[in-house]
Amino acid sequence: VRALDVGCGVGSLHPYLEGIFESLDGCDVSEESILRAGQDNPRVSYRACTTPSLPYEDGAFDLAFASCVVHHVPPALWLDFFREMRRVVRPGGVACIIEHNPYNPLTRLAVFRCPFDQDAVLLNAAKARSLFQETGFRDIRSEHFLLLPSARPFARKLERLLGSLPLGAQYLCSAHV
Repeated sequence: VRALDVGCGVGSLHPYLEGIFESLDGCDVSEESILRAGQDNPRVSYRACTTPSLPYEDGAFDLAFASCVVHHVPPALWLDFFREMRRVVRPGGVACIIEHNPYNPLTRLAVFRCPFDQDAVLLNAAKARSLFQETGFRDIRSEHFLLLPSARPFARKLERLLGSLPLGAQYLCSAHV
């Protein structure tokens, strides 16, 4: 599986993904972040992307993901963001986003207090599903998580049962090309 992390920042997630993918690429608008990511993760290929277009060929990846990125993209560019994710994923491939749940009051408080999130415009899972649909994705699904603060098996099972409700601190939305 060839994967792309859109909005990878300094690549802090990438050590945890080592060995999972055949190859992993990351891109970010911050050239400074890309330089640091490359120093910290020499096995990952990084590129800066300062335009709405991703600097990759059509269908170059099996998976494109963006973790807590879309809320930093101006809403007027959300469709372009999803179109670009679709463009770089091969037919049959998957795109997914993880975003903060605007219906969770603790999430809203955390975003409000975070200086890095001053420009944030949170989108709910329904909006994310709509953006995937409008840009031609199929098999769209979403699930909320981080509802319960425990990793105990019972809590994980209960959280999975409640995943369709907009209660968790974050949600994942995925779709096929």
